[in-house]
Amino acid sequence: MLIINDKISIPLNEIEISAIRAEGPGGQHVNKTSSAVHLRFNIKKSSLPDWVKVKLLKMKDNRITPSGEIIIKSQETRSLVRNKEAAFKRLKELILKSMIIIKKRKATKPSKNSVKKRLDNKKNRGELKKSRRKNYED
Repeated sequence: MLIINDKISIPLNEIEISAIRAEGPGGQHVNKTSSAVHLRFNIKKSSLPDWVKVKLLKMKDNRITPSGEIIIKSQETRSLVRNKEAAFKRLKELILKSMIIIKKRKATKPSKNSVKKRLDNKKNRGELKKSRRKNYED
């Protein structure tokens, strides 16, 4: 059971994990052991609440496929166990990130005093520029 928060958790049978060979430098070790991890999680078939599923599917993240599957690859360490933990952690962070509710901005009007100050300042700047003219006639 992967616990996301106090109300939401994911059964491990919904998460598919496969060990693969890691990429990059590492000599013989990297060529003969499968220490990297591919984690796959199908959003649509999961037991997550519907509102979380919708928000996850709307997210613009390269790890979420158009078919609604999260694919996370972890290969930072040489240990399969630590790579699994890192993949679980990233999945949890992604789901928590989708659950953040952004408040809508309320449009506000400027106060009467600030409008008056702005208009007075405009008038003063105009008078100043008018007084700099060569053919100034009042």
